[in-house]
Amino acid sequence: MMLNWPLHRNPTTSSVGGGASVPASPTVPDISRMPKKMPIALALGGGSARGWAHIGVLRALDEAGIEVGMIAGTSIGALVGGCYLAGKLDELEEFARSLTMRRIAGLLDFTIGGGGLFGGMRLTRRMQEHLQGLRIEDLSRPFVAVAAELSTGHEVWIGSGSLITAIRASYALPGIFEPVHCNGRVLVDGALVNPVPVTVCRAYEQHLVAAVNLNHDLYGRSAVIKHSARDQDSDEASEKHEHRGLPSVMVQSYNIIQDRISRARLAGDPPDLALQPRVSDIGLSEFHRAAETIERGYEEARARISELKRLQELIPR
Repeated sequence: MMLNWPLHRNPTTSSVGGGASVPASPTVPDISRMPKKMPIALALGGGSARGWAHIGVLRALDEAGIEVGMIAGTSIGALVGGCYLAGKLDELEEFARSLTMRRIAGLLDFTIGGGGLFGGMRLTRRMQEHLQGLRIEDLSRPFVAVAAELSTGHEVWIGSGSLITAIRASYALPGIFEPVHCNGRVLVDGALVNPVPVTVCRAYEQHLVAAVNLNHDLYGRSAVIKHSARDQDSDEASEKHEHRGLPSVMVQSYNIIQDRISRARLAGDPPDLALQPRVSDIGLSEFHRAAETIERGYEEARARISELKRLQELIPR
């Protein structure tokens, strides 16, 4: 790469008086004119409990001195990204590592007759302890939370207003958390429309985009299976099959949706660098496994730091 150093007339010697020569002082590069490295935009994907890996990714980037210029987050990616830009990542990590199955149950307020099994207000109150009153436009860098409008299926980008409301709307998983009413729209989990929001970063004209995809290793390549239908299995044959309850069916269905939509969206608009922590064995509801999930995100990002820095050098700011 050509660096635009300032031009100096600086031979190895300089003339003094009647032509006598003395060694010239060495040229000192003008640091202020050196090209600065391009900050990266992060697209933090959805994945429920697997999303604690985002914390590890951000820790590795900070440790390497890589500047984050923008974050677009979906679902738990919005939660982690919003807390990071608000300067509350330490508090979020402490909270995540403190979770046990009992504490998780204590945060969920079971509702009857609502739009989800849980109202989510207890979790909201915990967020309010650290994020109360914060608005997205007050953050030091751009932040967008992705949600889906329930009545139309539109993809909704929330880039201003209450940070807590934006985060809640982005992770309002249908059937689990109640939808969030926001400015006349009923919003649910953004992973239904854009699980890894690279497109948001591109729309904000970010030149270097890194995506954190938490669903890449859930399934192998998609396949079409030619199958023959027959009468429903007999009771004896059905007993051999694994029984799946409603929660299991919902979770597995949600995994399939995220995987297939992620593949389609990323194929159409790939990031400059894809970070893919291996977290497929972390269940969507296993928030109590934060320590190992964070570590896997950290290891993935740390292993890709040199590659990311090379990309930064290609695009001087």
